Amino acid sequence: MSYGVSSALQAAVYQQLISDADLTALVGTAIYDAIPSGSVPATYVALGPENVLDASDKSGGGALHLFKISVITDSAGFQAAKDVAGRISDLLTDAPLALSRGTLVSLGFDRASASREGTGSVRRIDLRFRARVQDD
Repeated sequence: MSYGVSSALQAAVYQQLISDADLTALVGTAIYDAIPSGSVPATYVALGPENVLDASDKSGGGALHLFKISVITDSAGFQAAKDVAGRISDLLTDAPLALSRGTLVSLGFDRASASREGTGSVRRIDLRFRARVQDD
């Protein structure tokens, strides 16, 4: 197994998100690896946890990364969150990301869950993606 590509994968995903004009129109620069202390924008994107499974084979080390990206908003209803989540899904599904280490073999949407948090005034959509990487 190789976890060595994890940082490169996260950096490439982050770069893909922050460089898209349509996503920037929806959330500005509010795309975070670590949510800042203090107040946050009404709608933001947070890179979330991941689970990694060994996917090594006779050609070398590899891994399957199951990672979450969350969209959080205090906008009424789910429409604003779904617009952002849809754009993220479009940006990442089958994206040909260039990694600083290793190779991305495949990247696809796995599942999503939408929920209300706290008193119901905050909406959250957690998107999960599957990335298969090879550590060349």
